[in-house]
Amino acid sequence: MSLRFRTSLFLALFAVLATLCLAADKDTAGAKDHPLVSRMPGFFINGYQDLQYDQLVFKVGNPPKITEVKVEGHVYKIHYGPGREMAATSKPSALQVIRNYQNALKSIGGEVLGEDSWNGNAVRGTTLRIHKDDKIVWIFVKAYPSDYNVEIVEQQVMKQDVVAGSVEWKNEIEQNGKATVGGIFFDTAKSVLKPESDASIAEVAKMLKDNPKLKVYVVGHTDNVGDTAANLKLSQARAQSVTTALVSKHGIAASRLLPFGAGPYAPVASNRNEEGRAKNRRVELVEIAAGE
Repeated sequence: MSLRFRTSLFLALFAVLATLCLAADKDTAGAKDHPLVSRMPGFFINGYQDLQYDQLVFKVGNPPKITEVKVEGHVYKIHYGPGREMAATSKPSALQVIRNYQNALKSIGGEVLGEDSWNGNAVRGTTLRIHKDDKIVWIFVKAYPSDYNVEIVEQQVMKQDVVAGSVEWKNEIEQNGKATVGGIFFDTAKSVLKPESDASIAEVAKMLKDNPKLKVYVVGHTDNVGDTAANLKLSQARAQSVTTALVSKHGIAASRLLPFGAGPYAPVASNRNEEGRAKNRRVELVEIAAGE
């Protein structure tokens, strides 16, 4: 037996033994799956962190255009390794792990924000996001040939208890030609108005009823995260939802409202941080000139 062959055989046996030693059929003490996502069958948690407040960087987009987004909140870091039975037989590919998590999030209203690969596609990663209750949950999954990591940030969304009134918005329109309507809420990547929006919609209706000659463009805006074409479509759908609510629930004439989706093209703050992106996700009322 040649020295080269013996060396290759030793390295191969060492890799198998190392995998078997790392494999375990129980979770690390105190570790648990995140409530939103389970795990791949046959895997166990052998690394776990639960940090009440920290920051992670998520990669959004696909190569070659990838943006790094810093997100702060409740952080979970979970490492999954194969159990002994799986470690000794076959394991899912990195692509299979990634697709499972993507499909699971999409099935409950989440969105895929990006995907990348390394080492000739042997290692893959994906960024996911979902708006759930009063949180925006960011998830990054990085899958290797034999194990994978899940990093999660629960970003708390501030509850909007106070909204500007009809008089304030009318004054803004008179001074600036437009007014930003706070207190309008949608789930991530969705265009259906959330019930928390009712108070602001009612105030817009009051302003329009108090000023019967006023006609406005209802303009939807997004941040620049994700596909531009999808953001344009989403902003148009959100503007339409606001318009529909004003017409159907408050009796405003449809002829006084014109929905328009501006997508990410008119930011009012930097999209490089979440504070700025939150300001850019908004609905505006823009005065339509007399005669239009």
